[in-house]
Amino acid sequence: MLKNYFKIAIAVLKRRKFFTFVSLFGISFTITILMVATAFIDKVVNDTYPDKKRDRSLYVTKLELRGKDAMNGGGLSYYFIKHFIGSIKTPVKLAISSNWQGTNTYINDKKIAINYKYTNADYWDILEFDFIEGKPFTKQQIDNAERVTIITEDIKKQYFGNDDAPVVGKYIEADNVKYRISGVIKAVPITSYNFYSDIYLPYTVSNANFNDTGYMGIYTAILLAPTVNDVAKMQREFNQMAKKIPIPDIKQWDHLNVFADPYIDSYVRSGNENKSGMVYALTALTCFALLVTLLPTLNLVNINITRIMERSSEIGVRKAFGASSRTLVYQFIVENIILTFIGGTIGIVLSFISIQLINNAQLIANLNLTINFTVLGFALLICLFFGFLSGVYPAWRMSRLNVVTALKS
Repeated sequence: MLKNYFKIAIAVLKRRKFFTFVSLFGISFTITILMVATAFIDKVVNDTYPDKKRDRSLYVTKLELRGKDAMNGGGLSYYFIKHFIGSIKTPVKLAISSNWQGTNTYINDKKIAINYKYTNADYWDILEFDFIEGKPFTKQQIDNAERVTIITEDIKKQYFGNDDAPVVGKYIEADNVKYRISGVIKAVPITSYNFYSDIYLPYTVSNANFNDTGYMGIYTAILLAPTVNDVAKMQREFNQMAKKIPIPDIKQWDHLNVFADPYIDSYVRSGNENKSGMVYALTALTCFALLVTLLPTLNLVNINITRIMERSSEIGVRKAFGASSRTLVYQFIVENIILTFIGGTIGIVLSFISIQLINNAQLIANLNLTINFTVLGFALLICLFFGFLSGVYPAWRMSRLNVVTALKS
């Protein structure tokens, strides 16, 4: 029986090629969008390079001051991190790094755009970068404000060419300052903005005034607990400390918000709310998924109604020879599932092609997307759901046709 339904479904697809194209395009395009989007989200959420101790870490990325008529939010000052966050006892390490900033350098009359960030020594102990050459700069080098740097393999190729010769000990120039290369690391995608940079510098070589007692700045922090079981304790201690932070300039500000979050919460926190932005992120993703899937489903329903009504004479003949409404409904739902499954297969193939094109085009720095095979399985289930959902109502409409009316039409 299923074999006959398959043959009929293929014959129907060939009969009205335009409707078939529209149906297959809607399904395959939807699957492609979902697969590429989930590949991107999967890269952002699950990629643990270089943050392999994520289950033991909390991240402090935003500070917000609020008053009746004003709000000031952004990064933290070095003073704030050392004086307040550094006072809690549970963390065994406290990584400090600045937000990345851009500059230019020149080699052989060629301009190279470089992003740089400042770090302390604990940054290289908490995060596990893959060193292709050399090693991190040391605490002593940082304390001495030595002009040393760690660069990515991409910058090595751009600045020194494709020669595989070691570059540790050589110099790279940025902002008219020469830095001696301490190590070369595997690059981090820009989507991991807490860790991304092209070159990394000791925080002591910056022009910042470390005696400034202001709270706002360009830095973020990572707190590392001794074990996974200590993370909750560390967060409670942080929250207790945060409540005791004196508010600067009480004439202007009356609230201070600062949070130590798990990785994903820190990634989506905007700094403009008292709660994590996770709810807002999930709501936005859910609305996007519903919009992307609902439109093709409605399109399929309309096309299927038109397609089925064109087959009214066939329906009338089959009813006249004793076919029950249940049998006809089952046939047309199976036909529609076959149609959507073909469209889903095309969509999956297009997803592989699209992701490969995105990776080759390097639209996002250092980002290498891959297909999530768990999502791939769900995509196939979505195809079946599409087929069933978009076929039920048209099939029910078809089964209600009067035999005489169907034969006359």
